[in-house]
Amino acid sequence: MDHEAEIRGVGISVDDEGGGAPAVVLEARGELLPIFVSYDQAQSIQLAVEEVPFERPLTHDLFVDMIAEFGGAIDRVRIDDLSGGTFYAKIDAEQYHGGERKKLVLDARPSDAVALAVRVGCPVVISDEVLDEAAHSPEEFDELDFDEPA
Repeated sequence: MDHEAEIRGVGISVDDEGGGAPAVVLEARGELLPIFVSYDQAQSIQLAVEEVPFERPLTHDLFVDMIAEFGGAIDRVRIDDLSGGTFYAKIDAEQYHGGERKKLVLDARPSDAVALAVRVGCPVVISDEVLDEAAHSPEEFDELDFDEPA
């Protein structure tokens, strides 16, 4: 079963030496799921969440514009697999050409999928399997080494 997720924020994990890695934190099924991302991806997601306008399109904005220009739309993104500590995502999209609708499923990194979902306002869903393996209760999450979301 899939569960719709809400983006709770973008934060930085903190290790014993004071350094850390950026993570996007999703909430689904009453649990929190941190997904570590690059600094660029974290910034792209945070800027989209905050609806910060840019004079020129960022990469994810360009991708959304290209999809629309080619008659496509993003319907939802799915974080549907976790293997060896790596999350996997799919983008469910559709394209209209000559009056015909064609469904598309695109493989994506979760960070790219989330960045696109924020921009187009589509749902992010997470599978039970991923949540069972990697999600944390809010109480447990408070004990993890994360700063408050930015």
